[in-house]
Amino acid sequence: MNNFFLYSLCGIGASMALSCSKGDITDEERPNVILIYTDDVGYGDVAVYGGKIPTPNIDRIAQEGIRFTNAYATSATSTPSRFSLLTGEYAWREEGRGVVQGDAPSLISTDRDTWPKMMQRAGYATSVVGKWHLGLGGEDGPDWNGKIFPGPLETGFDYSYIIPATNDRVPTVYVKNHYVENLDEDDPIKVSFDFNKGPIGDRPTGIDNPEKLKMMWSHGHNHTITNGISRIGYMKGGESALWRDEDIADNLVDKSVDFITNHKDEPFFLYFSTIDIHVPRIVHERFQGITSYGPRGDMMVQLDWSVGALLDVLEKYGLRDNTIVIFTSDNGPVLDDGYVDYAREMLGEHKPWGDFRGGKYSAFEAGTKVPFLVSWPNGIEKNRVNNALFSQVDFFASFASFLDEEYSVDDAIDSKNHWDALMGIDLYGRYSLVQHAIRDELSYIRNDGFKFIPSNDGPEIVPWGTHIETGFSKKDQLYDLKSDPGETNNISKRYPDLLDELRMELEDKLK
Repeated sequence: MNNFFLYSLCGIGASMALSCSKGDITDEERPNVILIYTDDVGYGDVAVYGGKIPTPNIDRIAQEGIRFTNAYATSATSTPSRFSLLTGEYAWREEGRGVVQGDAPSLISTDRDTWPKMMQRAGYATSVVGKWHLGLGGEDGPDWNGKIFPGPLETGFDYSYIIPATNDRVPTVYVKNHYVENLDEDDPIKVSFDFNKGPIGDRPTGIDNPEKLKMMWSHGHNHTITNGISRIGYMKGGESALWRDEDIADNLVDKSVDFITNHKDEPFFLYFSTIDIHVPRIVHERFQGITSYGPRGDMMVQLDWSVGALLDVLEKYGLRDNTIVIFTSDNGPVLDDGYVDYAREMLGEHKPWGDFRGGKYSAFEAGTKVPFLVSWPNGIEKNRVNNALFSQVDFFASFASFLDEEYSVDDAIDSKNHWDALMGIDLYGRYSLVQHAIRDELSYIRNDGFKFIPSNDGPEIVPWGTHIETGFSKKDQLYDLKSDPGETNNISKRYPDLLDELRMELEDKLK
C-alpha cells in the first residue's frame, strides 16, 4: 500500500510513530484477522527463511508484509504455547499446563478473559478451526457422547471445529461446537489413557498388530489403531465419527473457507490451527511423494496449499487488502516423533532448525524461535524484515490496544502491547522474554541478545528417541545470540556479573 493511505487511515504525521486504534478507523475499515498457527514447523522449514522445501503461498505473506527474525513461541511444546497465546499468561505460572492427554479437562477457566473474548467485544465474529489441545469439559474431562462443555465456545469463539487434542492421540474424531460430529448414539465413544490397564474395546493396537499399520510406530505411539495408524491412548466406539487422516487438511480448509464466506460482510477473527506438520504425517493422496523429503516434506507442501487456499478466498471476496494474516508455529521442529516416516533419513540439505541448536522440547533456540510472518496490505508495507524481539504472549494486549478495547490485565498478566512491532514501526520490541521447555525448565532471553539457561539436572538429550538436545546442563549457561546464534560458546565464566544480572531479572519475572 502507499504510505499516504497508511498515514491517513491512522491519523499520524511524519513522525512514523504509528499506533492505529479503533477510534481512528470505521467498522468498515477495521481489518479481519487470520492467525495461521502451525504445528512443529521450524524456523528453517519455510523457504523464505532458507528452507529447501518450496512454500510459495507462505512466502506470499512475507512478500506482502513483514518477515520477523526474532519472534518466539512461549514454549517448546504445544499445549503451553497455545495456552499463552489465547490467555496472555505464561503457562508455566501454574502446574498442569504441560502437554495434556486427549481426555484432559479444560485448562482455560470460563471466567477468565481471553484474546478471542476481547475480539468478540470489539465486534468480531470469532472462530477456531483445527487443533485445540487445551482440554475440554469440566473437572472430569469431556463427555464424548453428550454436550462437551466447557470448550472453545466458552473461551471466546462463536464457532469451533476442532481436533480435540492432537492427530496422534485418541479420540480420532472432530468436535463441532459442543458435540462430536457424526456420532452414532448407539455406538458411544470411550477413551482411556490408563496404560497400565491396557486396551479397551476390540480395536487392534500397534504393539500387538503391526501388520495392520500403514505407518509403523517408532516409540510410544502403539496403542489403538484407527485408519491404519496406532495412536497414543485407547479408544472404542464412535466408528461413524472417525476421521481419515488423509482428509484432515482439506476438511479444515473447507470449514475455514465456509466461515470466511459466511462472515465476509463483517469483521472476523479466524484462528486456523493446522495439524501440519505434526505426526503422524499422513497427507492427502495428491500430495504423497510430491517432494524428495518424505512424508514430512510432503506435509509441508500440503500446509503451504492450505495457506494458499485461505489467501485465495480472501482475494475472491476482495478481503485480502484489509485482512491481517499472521503465520507462525507453536514450537520448533522435530523429525522422529513417534512414527517411522524417514524424516531424518530423507532430510537432505533441508535444515528445519535453521542456524539454531535444539528443536521441539528444547531450551535451545530452535525450541521456541519460530517463523513469524505478518501481512496487512492496508496497513503494512511490503517486503520488510523486522528484527524486533516479539513473543506470542503479546497478541492479546497488542490487539486490545489497537482496537481500543479494555481487558483483564490480571488475567493476561504477561501480555504487553507491542502493536508497533507487529506493524513494523518498532524495530526493538520486548526488553526480554521467558521461555519454557520440557520438565518446566525456563530460560531467559534479553533484547541485547544475551540468553541465560539456569543449571538443572535434566538429561542432555530428549529421552524418548527424538535425538534432540534439551539444552539442559548442571552448569549455568550464558550465550550471546547476536554473535553466537548456534549457542556453541558458553560465556558464563567470562562474564559472571552479567550472568548474575540475568539471573536476578529472571527471578524477578517469576514473582
